[in-house]
Amino acid sequence: MKITCYLLASLLASNFSQANPKSVEVSKHLLPLKWAMYVQFSAKPILVIEETFKEPSVDNIDSTKSTQAVVERFNAAFNRHDVEAVMANMTDDCIFENTNPAPDGTLIKGATEVRAYWERFFKNNPDAYFEAEEIITAGDRCIVRWIYRKTKDGQPWHLRGVDIFKVRDGKVAEKFAYVKG
Repeated sequence: MKITCYLLASLLASNFSQANPKSVEVSKHLLPLKWAMYVQFSAKPILVIEETFKEPSVDNIDSTKSTQAVVERFNAAFNRHDVEAVMANMTDDCIFENTNPAPDGTLIKGATEVRAYWERFFKNNPDAYFEAEEIITAGDRCIVRWIYRKTKDGQPWHLRGVDIFKVRDGKVAEKFAYVKG
């Protein structure tokens, strides 16, 4: 296989090395600039992509700021263990994907079920605290890289992970959690 690509060869090479030449898919949202890619298996080219991304609009910048504010309110309520405030920041049809049990976690749907989960979580983890290490926001999406701290077996304990949020109408509609190790 031969890949010739301006700016993306190393990023996508692993994806294409495993790809079936008849069903190659590439996200068109990989880089916010003009790029072109040419993929060749033997002598036959199978995929040519050219995409130009637009400059951020005022609406997108406002949406990004709004999304980050929602997630920051959610996280502050969470760290206060304030279930009412947490749920006030979630949509009625919210989805939460927990990290347990490994490897895929549990998908919890709807405000009633998510509320019940948070109530159990705070009862079982009275000193739970999430420290945001980094927040990356674009439009209605937000990624928070965090350290979860609590006491476990009488000793300070921590776990590192990432949450992926989707915000709709000023509230968290989706929260998917992933952890290291």
